[in-house]
Amino acid sequence: MESDTQRIALGLRQRDVVVLKTLIEQYQFRLVRYLVSLLGRRDGVDDFVQETWLRVLERGASYDGHSRFEPWLFRVARNIAFDAMRKRPMFSLDSNEGDGIRSSSASGEPSPYMLAARTQDAERLAHSLQTLEPVYREALVLRFQEDLSLQEISVIVGAPVSTVASRIYRGLATLRPQFEGETA
Repeated sequence: MESDTQRIALGLRQRDVVVLKTLIEQYQFRLVRYLVSLLGRRDGVDDFVQETWLRVLERGASYDGHSRFEPWLFRVARNIAFDAMRKRPMFSLDSNEGDGIRSSSASGEPSPYMLAARTQDAERLAHSLQTLEPVYREALVLRFQEDLSLQEISVIVGAPVSTVASRIYRGLATLRPQFEGETA
């Protein structure tokens, strides 16, 4: 019996449009959410998402079907976003320049995280996540929002599992005082 990952790998090798359409329907929201959290802004994300799906179609044969599809997909999206930023630096991932992290426009509109927040705690968490260094924010989002394992995150970010675990620990350690201080 063929597993889902093997079916996806076969479909991508054959450039099966039905398989690609199914993948887009299944992963589009998560891909957008990941790229917004990675970049800290919404503008331009649709272009990266479209480029990601084109790359999946072009290079889908490189997905072997031995592991889950999500880490492979997120790695493709991450590489595209980083390549584009290297070619034409729009902002530094290590800074808050251009208000790209805190707002989605010059008018000060809330970021997509803030718009999606349904409770006061979710809003506080979304704001706090945006203040983290990008490597910590990315690790936390992949682990707790996308529910990926440390090994899968390691593949996506190209870092050892111990580094991923350290980034998650440090990210949580940075967030903890912000929440303990407000609840005390």
